[in-house]
Amino acid sequence: MTLPLVEPSLDLIREGRVLIDVRAPVEFVQGALPGAVNLPLMDDEERHRVGIEYKHAGQQAAIALGERLVSGGIKAARIATWRRLLEAHPDAVIYCFRGGLRSQVAQQWLVEAGITRPRIRGGWKAMRQALCERIDAAAGQPLLVVGGLTGCAKTSLIQALDCGLDLEGCARHKGSAFGRHPLPAPSQIDFEHAMGLRLLELTGPMVVEDESRHIGAANVPLAFWRGMEQAPRVRVEMSLDWRLAQIHKDYIDDLWEIYRHHFGDWLGWALMRKQLSTALERLRKRLGSARLARLQRLQALAFREHEAGNRQAHEAWLAPLLTEYYDPMYRHQLQKHDDQRFLHVGDWESCLAAARDWSAEAARRGDMRTATPA
Repeated sequence: MTLPLVEPSLDLIREGRVLIDVRAPVEFVQGALPGAVNLPLMDDEERHRVGIEYKHAGQQAAIALGERLVSGGIKAARIATWRRLLEAHPDAVIYCFRGGLRSQVAQQWLVEAGITRPRIRGGWKAMRQALCERIDAAAGQPLLVVGGLTGCAKTSLIQALDCGLDLEGCARHKGSAFGRHPLPAPSQIDFEHAMGLRLLELTGPMVVEDESRHIGAANVPLAFWRGMEQAPRVRVEMSLDWRLAQIHKDYIDDLWEIYRHHFGDWLGWALMRKQLSTALERLRKRLGSARLARLQRLQALAFREHEAGNRQAHEAWLAPLLTEYYDPMYRHQLQKHDDQRFLHVGDWESCLAAARDWSAEAARRGDMRTATPA
């Protein structure tokens, strides 16, 4: 029997199809396709042993070892797991690294159990290549960059736009020393795949936040980053009090809710304190020892006041963090790129309106270019 194949089309992801990833867990953690569920043919140890056998004795010996390791009750349990998922998602498809031996074995076992499902030709590798090509192609689309001092709610502006691409959301990081998310950051591959997934919805103009190429542990793909460097910009300007309230929300209130939700009150509080104090310590070289010591004292006092019910006490260290660290650093970057021309400079609402106007105009120009002459 010829086992069915499907082509490595991004429509599989766009349509929200469930993808059965039969690679080992260690491979899945390094990077998975959007919508994938890891139901491995072999666990990490089994895969390791088969790999050693392949290296020393060749493919047939490795296959024979794999059949001995994954047999009997282990084999039956893995088929049962695939069956349960396919009963819930009968249009799911199967893949392994290159769409080869492991996904074929999974298909064959399912056929023997009375279920026929296709595998992706070329597997994970072909689908990843398609996602990376989508990112590179997006570098040629109309792109607008939103800049502004820390605390100007640039991410919220991006999220308010239908054409916004939230790179920080893809990286699960706010792009600063204090921007680490309580949950583990995605791998570089998963960051790129999250970008690619969002870009499947964005075929016209896009708006992104002004970022360095490095967002936490993730790197923006080079072609897309170069597109950002050449893109027109708008700049949000808000008062210090407004920005201080915003970073209080980001660095304290929202962060606390995430920690409390995932870890509970006691452990969540301890972990949040550790994250914020460690983030401040990482700025030692830039702040200098004396300024750092002052901010550390203010931060420690703010935590004590917070425990007593005064959450606003954090402004005592957040305000100088803005004015003495983030603001000078951003203004220095502006001076280095003083040739940049901003399409608009204004408050948050006016920049949101300007981004929408730019997007509508860019889409109109694109429609005119692609229209068929009468």
